[in-house]
Amino acid sequence: MAGGVRTAARLTTLIVALLLALLLHALWRLVRAPSPWPRRFLGTVARIVGARVRVIGRPLTRDVVVLANHLSWIDILLLAGANGSAFVAKSELRGAPLIGWLCTLNHTIFVARGDRMNVAAQVAQLRDALRRPWPVTIFPEGTTGDGVTLLPFKAALLGALDPAPAGLMIQPVRIDYGAATAELAWVGDEPGVDHARRVLARAGRFTATLHFLEPFAPNGNRKAIAAEARARIVAAVR
Repeated sequence: MAGGVRTAARLTTLIVALLLALLLHALWRLVRAPSPWPRRFLGTVARIVGARVRVIGRPLTRDVVVLANHLSWIDILLLAGANGSAFVAKSELRGAPLIGWLCTLNHTIFVARGDRMNVAAQVAQLRDALRRPWPVTIFPEGTTGDGVTLLPFKAALLGALDPAPAGLMIQPVRIDYGAATAELAWVGDEPGVDHARRVLARAGRFTATLHFLEPFAPNGNRKAIAAEARARIVAAVR
């Protein structure tokens, strides 16, 4: 009963926040000004679902590709709120009711994972996105993990950085939900709707720590870039 009430309250707050953000976004677009409201909305949703955000390090806010470990869809809310990032996401998300449209407002780059025949087109798409004045985040594990084991990093999309645009940096990020990790990590075959319900019904708040690690220049091939970012995240865990 308490979980249902909590879910309803959070959903109501989320809807109000969405309507307000859409109104403000429309006003900004009306005067042709860059709109901060999609990312601010995402950051607000993180707080609605119970996150207390703790940022360690200095997030770069442009000319940067963020490579982060991946635990849950909450990661997207946290990073967007912290550095205004756009994201690389699976193409299936584009067709999701409402969610797909909201993703487009935050400049999401949709790619077909596992489609080896179109990797070159995906790399070209990402290279074009890197010219925009905001960060781009890739979750190179390609799926969510349990928060304990860091999966191997897939390097295919990092072909967009060979050669890298002038001045562009790589910033590894370690995302940590602390004691709440086991409750929040989205692992296995759990449907997305079920995971969202579980997060919304969860009692209390949790601390979500974003470790923005020291950036480095992408000098080297895509596999070397992936290996260096992964090694820095592993070192941060230790």
